[in-house]
Amino acid sequence: MAVVTERPVGIDELLERVRSGYRRIEAQEAHKAARTGEALLVDIRYAALRERDGLIPGALVVERNELEWRLDPQGSHRVPEATGHDLRVVVFCNEGYASSLAAASLHQLGLHRATDLVGGFQAWRAEGLPVEPVDA
Repeated sequence: MAVVTERPVGIDELLERVRSGYRRIEAQEAHKAARTGEALLVDIRYAALRERDGLIPGALVVERNELEWRLDPQGSHRVPEATGHDLRVVVFCNEGYASSLAAASLHQLGLHRATDLVGGFQAWRAEGLPVEPVDA
């Protein structure tokens, strides 16, 4: 019996594939959705980047390696904000690459409204949207 294997996929193709499965969101739209309570912003950047560049006020900080455990509405380790599968989650990383893979992973958990921020934190900051320093 022959084993059928798929051709290896490079990261650029993988990003294109996962991004085609949902609509990404721009910084201004994410700001408005968070401000009106329509979306939960989730910062998956590692600590050194948060300390260097600051935080988006009101964003939930969840390390990338804990994201699925914290946002799974059925999970035993979920955060209080993980209220259901209809939750609109906007994940962001530094530049909008890792967050695309994270959003796709959340879709696999049934969070069908999960998306990510085009350009990540850097796009948010470039738009002049609110940023606050990390408390020392």
